[in-house]
Amino acid sequence: MFETFNQKLKLVFGDKTLRTRILITVGILVLSRMLAVIPLPGINPSQLASLFSGNQFLSLLNIFSGGGLSSLSIVMLGVSPYITASIIMQLLTLMVPKLKELYQEEGDAGRRKFAQYSRLLTVPLALVQGYAFIVLFQKQNVLPSMTFAALAMDLLIIVAGSTLMVWLGELISEFGAGNGVSMIIFAGIVSRLPSTLGQLFFTFNASQLPTYLAMLALILVVIYGVVLVTEAERPIPITYSKQVRGGAGGMETYLPLRLNQAGVIPIIFALSILLFPQMIFQFLSSSTSAIVAHLSTVALTLLSNMWFYDITYFVLVVLFTYFYTAVTFDPDQVSENLQKSGAFVPGIRPGQPTADYISRVLVRLTLVGALFLGFVAVLPLALRSATGIQSLAIGGTALLIVVTVVIDLVKKIDAQISVREY
Repeated sequence: MFETFNQKLKLVFGDKTLRTRILITVGILVLSRMLAVIPLPGINPSQLASLFSGNQFLSLLNIFSGGGLSSLSIVMLGVSPYITASIIMQLLTLMVPKLKELYQEEGDAGRRKFAQYSRLLTVPLALVQGYAFIVLFQKQNVLPSMTFAALAMDLLIIVAGSTLMVWLGELISEFGAGNGVSMIIFAGIVSRLPSTLGQLFFTFNASQLPTYLAMLALILVVIYGVVLVTEAERPIPITYSKQVRGGAGGMETYLPLRLNQAGVIPIIFALSILLFPQMIFQFLSSSTSAIVAHLSTVALTLLSNMWFYDITYFVLVVLFTYFYTAVTFDPDQVSENLQKSGAFVPGIRPGQPTADYISRVLVRLTLVGALFLGFVAVLPLALRSATGIQSLAIGGTALLIVVTVVIDLVKKIDAQISVREY
């Protein structure tokens, strides 16, 4: 195993193109981390630190900001407005047939145009989120009261910072290695590991040693399970009816259906849907209207209830797994492409029966993947309630993202190596 690993490292760093891609990725990630520590002017650091300590809502938002929110940096929103814009665009494909056709049927050109619409939508969303955060932090005495000109300048900096992070992510996707947006989130999570480990070390209690050992064993099991489910696939046999020269029969191959077609996207979608209402209610809880303030407080109390939060989180992960799979994989289109190329599933008639068969298999596979993803997502939250160790709540989400991003990165590097070898 180590010999194979060393051989791959030699191939990666021995190939000029791959080496350049990796160096570009590392350089951009280092730049993103440098930007994440440049704060906005006028911050009260002690008040900001006390606000983030033990605040699960802000800690989860900090994951998707790439770690910039905890320091209230010029890139405090990170790629979260772009993620929200992508969710909105994906939802619109269910209601606007032209968008669905653009995303699914017009190939790479259509997907590029679809991504451009998401980027354009990012700007107004960043403006709204930036203003909400400024008002929220002013009410918490983290930011001082400011004039209209100062507010406009801060908003401009925040929107520009978010747009810059999205652009850096696009640069990674095009010229680097891996998915840019995922890599920026990954870098933000990894950059927090030293502080998280330091916190666990300084709060270590010898009486909790069995708990920590059990946690470590559980983390290893979860990592193994995520890798196993991510890599698992169900092959559907495919036969080509065309005859080859010499009278031999048609070629046989298979259509791979992944157990988890959606990857980590359902986790990101579910957390965004859960966090966005919390941000709105946090903003409205200090409203001058007594009714609005009371309703916002009731909603925040409900969302802070661990049972309600866990169940809602689990259901959203399962639903978004099905949703994203339905958007990105169309059995009707696959069946049509098979029929055009003279291929068929043995024992299944071409056309609509093939589409129905693929759809049935996909629904069963997605159920297993969705339940596993939902279970792993809420497991750390349940463990936090049982052990009282607060860092576990964000550890599960971060672990899922990190493992999935690493798997995706390794697969893309392997694909590049295979291309170079051939």
